[in-house]
Amino acid sequence: MTTTVLLFGQLQEITSKHELQVNEMADTHTLLAELSRMYPAIATAKYMIAVDKQIISGNTKLKDGSTVALLPPFSGG
Repeated sequence: MTTTVLLFGQLQEITSKHELQVNEMADTHTLLAELSRMYPAIATAKYMIAVDKQIISGNTKLKDGSTVALLPPFSGG
């Protein structure tokens, strides 16, 4: 099971990547724990999570081919 993770803003700077491919992540809590292990600065960063283009607020199951976007705060004008 492969999940694509899209990173923006400060999260892209932390990882030096815009996109990651991760395997065998059952849900968003497992994914975030793994990302925090790989990139410790992610653990303290502020961001919202979208799974397959839907903002989520709790743990969400992932399926093969899911896309998870980590969206840091932004402001518009």
